[in-house]
Amino acid sequence: MESVIRSSSSLPLPAPLLCFHSLVQWLKHSRKEYCELCKHRFAFTPIYSPDMPSRLPVQDIFAGLVTSIGTAIRYWFHYTLVAFAWLGVVPLTACRIYKCLFTGSVSSLLTLPLDMLSTENLLADCLQGCFVVTCTLCAFISLVWLREQIVHGGAPLWLEQNQHKNDIPVTGNGGAENQPMPAPAEPPAENAAAAEAPDLPADPAEEMELDNEDEEDGGAEDVADANNGAQDDMNWNALEWDRAAEELTWERMLGLDGSLVFLEHVFWVVSLNTLFILVFAFCPYHIGHFSVVGLGFEEYVRASHFEGLVTTVVGYVLLAITLIVCHGLAALVRFQRSRRLLGVCYIVVKVSLLVVVEIGVFPLICGWWLDICSLEMFDASLKDRELSFESAPGTTMFLHWLVGMVYVFYFASFILLLREVLRPGVLWFLRNLNDPDFNPVQEMIHLPIYRHLRRFILSVVVFGSIVLLMLWLPIRIIKHIFPSFLPYNVMLYSDAPVSELSLELLLLQVVLPALLEQGHTRQWLKGLVRAWTVTAGYLLDLHSYLLGDQEDNENNGNQQANNNNQQARNNAIPVVGEGLHAAHQAILQQGGPVGFQPYHRPIKFPLRIVLLILFMCVTLLLASLVCLTLPVFTGRWLMSFWTGSAKIHELYTAACGLYVCWLSIRAITVLLAWMPQGRRVILLKVQEWTLMILKTLIVAVLLAGVIPLLLGLLFELVIVAPLRVPLDQTPLFYPWQDWALGVLHAKIIAAITLMGPQWWLKTVIEQVYANGIRNIDLHFIIRKLAAPVIAVLLLSLCIPYVIAVGIVPLLGVTMEMQNLVQRRIYPFLLMVVVLMGILFFQIRQFKRLYEHIKNDKYLVGQRLVNYERKAGKPSTTTHSSSVQE
Repeated sequence: MESVIRSSSSLPLPAPLLCFHSLVQWLKHSRKEYCELCKHRFAFTPIYSPDMPSRLPVQDIFAGLVTSIGTAIRYWFHYTLVAFAWLGVVPLTACRIYKCLFTGSVSSLLTLPLDMLSTENLLADCLQGCFVVTCTLCAFISLVWLREQIVHGGAPLWLEQNQHKNDIPVTGNGGAENQPMPAPAEPPAENAAAAEAPDLPADPAEEMELDNEDEEDGGAEDVADANNGAQDDMNWNALEWDRAAEELTWERMLGLDGSLVFLEHVFWVVSLNTLFILVFAFCPYHIGHFSVVGLGFEEYVRASHFEGLVTTVVGYVLLAITLIVCHGLAALVRFQRSRRLLGVCYIVVKVSLLVVVEIGVFPLICGWWLDICSLEMFDASLKDRELSFESAPGTTMFLHWLVGMVYVFYFASFILLLREVLRPGVLWFLRNLNDPDFNPVQEMIHLPIYRHLRRFILSVVVFGSIVLLMLWLPIRIIKHIFPSFLPYNVMLYSDAPVSELSLELLLLQVVLPALLEQGHTRQWLKGLVRAWTVTAGYLLDLHSYLLGDQEDNENNGNQQANNNNQQARNNAIPVVGEGLHAAHQAILQQGGPVGFQPYHRPIKFPLRIVLLILFMCVTLLLASLVCLTLPVFTGRWLMSFWTGSAKIHELYTAACGLYVCWLSIRAITVLLAWMPQGRRVILLKVQEWTLMILKTLIVAVLLAGVIPLLLGLLFELVIVAPLRVPLDQTPLFYPWQDWALGVLHAKIIAAITLMGPQWWLKTVIEQVYANGIRNIDLHFIIRKLAAPVIAVLLLSLCIPYVIAVGIVPLLGVTMEMQNLVQRRIYPFLLMVVVLMGILFFQIRQFKRLYEHIKNDKYLVGQRLVNYERKAGKPSTTTHSSSVQE
């Protein structure tokens, strides 16, 4: 049954046609290509008008081509305007305004319109302007986010305190401020254990702040209505903002939807850049500049090589002091709106300075301290560091900051691992980054400056002491015991046949991540920490303090009374009830935040803690000695069989030794796990692992050896040699360097392939990665991955060589022409392949245009192709629905 409808018909649609229209609309919105029941792909057969010619007339094709070209030109003009506005006008305006404001002369303001139209240094000014625009946009987003934090987390108590006192209505008994404050309520149940914990030292400043919070919380409910006026100015109508967000998309905002509304957004972005440059850069810089000049510190600031940054930070510090003083004066004279505005501005400046200190200054201090403590390890001196800083201050500071960030990151990761092993409450003095209630921005907003300063000093002392313990002291011990072991050889030789830089990239990008990503490494480290904790706990009778009493309480529930008596004699914490204890353990096993857990406190507890710290320091010292000597010594010994007495970069020896040590430990742990299973099982396991290792070696030779070598050699012939070596010189190829670069190229190509669309190479790589090493399929890898890739690379290398060396000389050309062909045939063939790809793309686009013109002029409807059974059953008559327009 076929149902046909014409556009002029006003009759109701038949049921099959209604279903067809519903299916078409559903496919448009769901974007599904297959039926959910039979998994058959939806297909439609076009229905053309009977008077359609077999071939389209030339004038129709020409008219459609002109229309397409006109549309393309219109889009090209529009997108050129968009690119010119966002990549030219906005950054160039920001850069020119920035330079005009910071020249410090009135004439620059007068010549600003002419400077905007100047064509000098366009590219450099655009790049600098992009950086300025990025900074201003980040500052704007940070301000909006900080406002959200203040709105949802609440303003600090000192900002709301005077507002509460002044906004309370006066009663007939003399006013609310004369009424006694209600008594503080009992502490909540979840804080009871923490309040009684003896291992939490009392901080007088914190106790005073908590008392003030309890006192002010008593009157918070009475002044809630009076405080609504102060909160209304920080809220907005959510419905209106949601509607505006729905209308304003990224395409509409940037102008990618084809409209010219983006010109208004360009104007607002330029205005926003100017405002933020004026407020957040110009004013603080000049405040700091006048202060530095007035105090006579101009020479010291200039000697830092970062005069602008240091001066701006000084300006922000002085601005924060000025704001807090003005806030106090406004509170004294009871100017509530001014007081609140000044307080919010102070919070913005305070949070900005604290972010700079936490993210910028602290890692920089750690990086410089690491460098200073490791100077003897590399046979360097402070004079060398000073010279490197004088020659490239920006690069030197960035590298030290990067090293400090890596150190802070791994230290925090180790603390998280410790929290998985130790009893909750042992590391009470360190913030738990996994705690869902931990919000560093809220702490920056609410905690006073002296608390942050105290934390900063404590962090510097802790991190610096660990560097001394695990780096400086082991180096001194190694130089005393093994004088010839140090220093490490890290010099780069430009005349070496192998590029150290390429191999460093190889090790840092491929080798070390592959080692660190192994789950066994973290499990081994966690097992070592647990073994050390158990040993130290039993030696010093601190097992309950370090690991808790959950095992004892679960095994013997009748000992609670004895434990209570013993803890009472030792002034310890009473053991909680069985139900609450089980609840705490359930929360701990689920990964939830547990702030404290009771423990048994032995006699002479402070002395035992001191001995525990000393034992920990000795352990860290020995571990550092092993890590600094064993991998390098092993790598040097192995490399000596290959290179003899020649000095090698210690990064290679350390990486080689680290891998050998890791493989040795892995083999020992596997053998220990197999020992209880008997000799026969061990022999079977050894056979399985030997076969798996042989397969892995074959795959590694193919995927990590042959393919990267061919890829690096092809890249050298196509890109590097034509650009670097003139025609009158002979290029030299270093297979080792080509292989190292090929590994990086292969990694990049694999990453791009996995992120790209679905095709055969992506499917094969995903299948190989899903199988893993244990289920490695050698036949599948060779047949589906290695053989096709190696064949393509070999053909790309051999065909141009055969043409240049075997065919061209037979044509009787000169030697100069032969040399030219040999040197330029690889990039020439690459250009030919690219042009062929462009040609095929254009042919496909022309076919699509041809179909579009034909459908636009002669298509009258579509017919759904029904599912047909492919089995040997007699075919049944199926019907399809069609629509005519």
